[in-house]
Amino acid sequence: MAAQYELLKELLNSGTTLNFEQEFFFKFYQAFILKDRWLQYINGVGTTLLVTAIALALGIVLGSVVALVRVAHDQQRPGHKNPVLGFFNIICEIYTTIIRGTPMMVQLLIMSMVIFANSRNFTMVGALALGINSGAYVSEIIRGGLMAVDPGQMEAGRSLGMTWVQTMRYIIVPQAFKRVIPPLGNEFIALLKDSSLVSVIGFEELTRRGQLIIAKTYGSLEIWISVAVIYLAMTLTISRFVAYLERRYKTDDRH
Repeated sequence: MAAQYELLKELLNSGTTLNFEQEFFFKFYQAFILKDRWLQYINGVGTTLLVTAIALALGIVLGSVVALVRVAHDQQRPGHKNPVLGFFNIICEIYTTIIRGTPMMVQLLIMSMVIFANSRNFTMVGALALGINSGAYVSEIIRGGLMAVDPGQMEAGRSLGMTWVQTMRYIIVPQAFKRVIPPLGNEFIALLKDSSLVSVIGFEELTRRGQLIIAKTYGSLEIWISVAVIYLAMTLTISRFVAYLERRYKTDDRH
């Protein structure tokens, strides 16, 4: 293959026009085989999945805390309001309003150029920005799932002598979890695609790797199509996994 590539390169340098098959092979070899560039795509996928996984974990933890605070505040009985809980509820509302009301790109730039301006740990900065952004949306997903459970379930648990925490843990959360699987899967897919924005701060994930290869080969179409296909493969894999979880829990409900 290397000899054929060198031959085609000489033909191009001499001004010869290549046919479709020759041009396709030349661009394919240049974009993937030459100088082991296929390894750059693999490394890009690895870093993309890494920053997405860290951001997802942070988003789920942060979103769960925010959702529980807001649900606990909303479920307080009239005349028995906890001022401390009310204070944290206001903080959570401000957080979700600001994060959901501002562009992800702006948040990323603030995180990288203002808050962590002196940091060269792009993985940490990117994952933190993505995780904080995702947490706001995850909190609304989880909060919606918890609020969708029949209020009578909470009253039944409390009437049996269970505390609010015990009722949430053993009765409410298991039912809500089944409802939030599809939207959480969609959020994971969106987070995976949003990880491409981290390339603007120099983080070499999949999109950035594609840009670096284009800078060396001057061939953009085939490389961007390849990057898009890789993203599509990853999102389809996640979609299939989420669909499997949905089927599994529906099957469990029947038994």
